[in-house]
Amino acid sequence: MVLGKVKSFTVSYDCLNDSNVPVFSSGDCVSGRVIIEVTGEIRVKSLKIHAKGFAKVRWTESRNAGSNTAYTQNYTEEVEYLNHKDILIGHERDDDNSEEGLTTIHSGRHEYAFSLELPQTPLATSFEGKHGSVRYWVKAELHRPWLLPMKTKKEFTVFEHIDINTPLLLSPQAGTKDKTLCCWFCTSGPISLSAKIERKGYTPGESIQIFAEIENCSSRMVVPKAAIYQTQTFYAKGKMKDVKQLVANLRGESLSSGKTETWNGKMLKIPPVSPSILDCSIIRVEYSLMVYVDIPGAINLSLNLPLVIGTIPLHPFGSRTSSVSSQCSISWLGMGLPERPEAPPSYAEIVTEEQRQSCLDVPAAREELDGPLFAYIHEFRFQPPPLYSEIDPNPDHASRTEERRLDACPSR
Repeated sequence: MVLGKVKSFTVSYDCLNDSNVPVFSSGDCVSGRVIIEVTGEIRVKSLKIHAKGFAKVRWTESRNAGSNTAYTQNYTEEVEYLNHKDILIGHERDDDNSEEGLTTIHSGRHEYAFSLELPQTPLATSFEGKHGSVRYWVKAELHRPWLLPMKTKKEFTVFEHIDINTPLLLSPQAGTKDKTLCCWFCTSGPISLSAKIERKGYTPGESIQIFAEIENCSSRMVVPKAAIYQTQTFYAKGKMKDVKQLVANLRGESLSSGKTETWNGKMLKIPPVSPSILDCSIIRVEYSLMVYVDIPGAINLSLNLPLVIGTIPLHPFGSRTSSVSSQCSISWLGMGLPERPEAPPSYAEIVTEEQRQSCLDVPAAREELDGPLFAYIHEFRFQPPPLYSEIDPNPDHASRTEERRLDACPSR
């Protein structure tokens, strides 16, 4: 008898989405097939699958122990999220080469279904980083007598969903900073920066509306900029290693001395990136929006606004909150006092003469309160307020305050 040969040996998943990409979440059922295509007949002891999922961290550091001595320190850590085994053909033992209990697979294409349920506990999102990764896969092994096992493996993606439709992630993020430049004994005016975004949570593909005001009272030319950064943090053996990567950025107009620039919803689009990983004990992936002023020859003035990149986008009802937040952002930037305040209504328009006379009649129950204290309170309560006037009673004090404010910055 001429033994057949295995032409192909693969693992295929039953996808739950329309994009035909195997993406799952905690509690989902992962199902698929092990596909074997053979020419002729083969005899098989067993066909097994082993599903695994874990986060793994690894990096090395070189250290000096003396003038001529150096060594390398390895840092590794691993967290297991999934470990599932199943037998599709045959039995558990594969160490013998007996002819008993063998299964014959005839020539052609054969599919063997499998299924497993992911744990209900939170899983780490699939991720590939510089010093670590989070991976999930199903490995299949085909055991035949007198031959080495055939193995094949295929990964699948796990997303631990982050819903940005929560009060915490829908809350606006804002900040204000200023900086005064010094050169030896000379001090220039301050550079001030205020920035705000509508919310903390976003999903890939969305654009962040940035509301900001940059005022340059220094003597240098500065440039306002904004950037999204991803920070990967890895933990092992009590040590920490982080990597910061630029995701997207934009540049504003250069500002000369005494100039101001306002961003009324400047757009910065989030490219396709991995969601935030916040629940893994050895790998953490975080995002932030940095709005900063590039200052030549000095440390930049920067504001860091935290971001969370989620997987469940903003619901339609959330757009109203976003719109209201946007309007508040615009009013926040353009907030100021009116040029001429409106005069309040006169006392006679509010209180009639009959009401005033009736209030002047002291109740009989209080006739015994004839002391000076009650007389003072009673007289004060029912007297009309002083006349309204738009003329400042202290003009000298107001002019000195205005002069100090104008001297602080030459911006017009």
